Amino acid sequence: MSESRRAQELRAEILVKTAEYYAEAFGGEADFEPGTSRVSYAGRVFDEREIVSLVDSSLDFWLTYGRFSKQFEEDLASFLGLKHCFLVNSGSSANLLAFSALTSPRLGERRIERGDEVITVAAGFPTTIAPIVQFGAVPVFVDVVLATGNVDVTQLEAALSSRTKAVMLAHTLGNTFDVDAVTAFCERHGLWLVEDNCDALGSKWRGRYTGGFGHIGTSSFYPPHHMTMGEGGAVYTDDDELASIVLAMRDWGRDCICPSGVDNRCGKRFSQQFGTLPFGYDHKYVYSEFGYNLKVSDMQAAVGVVQLEKLPGFIAARRRNFETLTTLLQPVRDALILPEPTPGAEPSWFGYLMTVREGVGVTRDELVAALEKARVQTRMLFGGNMTRQPCFDGMRASGEGFRTLGELPNTDRIMNDAFWIGVYPGMTEDMLAFMAETIVGSIRR
Repeated sequence: MSESRRAQELRAEILVKTAEYYAEAFGGEADFEPGTSRVSYAGRVFDEREIVSLVDSSLDFWLTYGRFSKQFEEDLASFLGLKHCFLVNSGSSANLLAFSALTSPRLGERRIERGDEVITVAAGFPTTIAPIVQFGAVPVFVDVVLATGNVDVTQLEAALSSRTKAVMLAHTLGNTFDVDAVTAFCERHGLWLVEDNCDALGSKWRGRYTGGFGHIGTSSFYPPHHMTMGEGGAVYTDDDELASIVLAMRDWGRDCICPSGVDNRCGKRFSQQFGTLPFGYDHKYVYSEFGYNLKVSDMQAAVGVVQLEKLPGFIAARRRNFETLTTLLQPVRDALILPEPTPGAEPSWFGYLMTVREGVGVTRDELVAALEKARVQTRMLFGGNMTRQPCFDGMRASGEGFRTLGELPNTDRIMNDAFWIGVYPGMTEDMLAFMAETIVGSIRR
C-alpha cells in the first residue's frame, strides 16, 4: 500500500499516541493481595509494542492474510528450524489441518482412509482426537505415565494393528513425550507422526525444539498459551509435499498458490488442463483438495509477530516459575506426585501438574476447593479420560469407533486425582509462594 506523506505522518502520530494510551490504560500494576487478588492459571503478557503493531496493521485495513502473516510464518519457521509454516485461526484448526493433510489422495497407499487406526492417548485435549473421529478413522488409546502425563511408550507395540497408519500425540503441559521411542516406533512401522506442540512451544528434546520431530507439528496461540495473538495457530513441516497439501487445504482446497490479492503468479492462469474442467479454466478456482478457510486476520498476526520476539523470555520465565514451585512444594512430595521432565527433555512448561497420592488423607477435589476459595485458578488435565466424556457416549454404547489398550488405569488416576496450576510469565514470586502455601497448608491441616 502506497501512502501519501501526510498519511505517513498521521500513522506515525497515531502509533505514538497508541503507545501513550497503553501506558495510561495498562501501565499500572495493582499490588498482589493474597486471598483477595485473583491468581490466574494463565493470561496475556504484553506491552505497548503489541498494541502498536495491532493498530499499525489495522491502518492498512488489509483484513485477511497479509504482510504480518507472512512475516510471522517466516519467523516461526526460522525459530523452529523448519522449512514451512502456515498460520491458521486456532490450535484446534491446526490439528484438523495437520490430520486432514494425511488423508490426501496425493499420498497414495500411505494416506489415512476411513477405518484406519491412529494411536493416541485419552488423557488430553479433545481436539487432538476430534479430527480422527470426525474423518472416520479409529483412535486407539494407550495409557500414560503419571509422573509426566505423557504416553506410556512401552504400550505402543501392543497397540499396533494391520490398520494402523499414524500416531497423533501432544506434549503434555509442555513436558515432552519420549521422542526417541515414539519416532523409532513410527519409523519401524512406516507410520505418520502428528506432533501436537500446542502446549509445548519452546520445549526441547535433546537440544532441539519440539514440533519438528513429527511429519507435521502444530501450535496454538490462544491467550493462555506460550504466546498469543488472541485466536490463532500454526502448522509446520519440513516435508515439501505435505506443505503443498496443507497450503491447499488451508485455503479452501484450491490448487493455486497465489496469496490473497495476487493473480497469475505462475503465468499460466488460463492455459492449463485440470480434471475434466474446460481447458484454460481459471486456476484461481481449481480445487485439488477438499479444504477449508482456516486463515487468521493480519491484525492477529501483527500481535503474534511481537509476541514471537518475546518468546525466549516467556520460556525462561515459565521454567523459572516451575522450578520455584518444585522447591516450595518439596515438603508435601510424599502426598503429591510432582511433575518430572521426561529424561532428555527441556520443557517449556505450560502448567504444573500434580497427582494426589493414594491414602494421604486429602483428595484432589479438596485441594482444588481450597485453592479456588483462595482465588487461585486451577485446571483439570483437560478431558481427563476422553473416552468417558459425553461425546463418546454413542461409541461406548455401540462398542465401535475407538478401542483402548486395556483399562487405562493411569488415565483414570489423572481424571480422578490430578489437577494443575499456572506457571505463566505473569506470575510473581508472591503469587507462586501463595499458591504453594495454600497447597501445603491444605495437606497439613
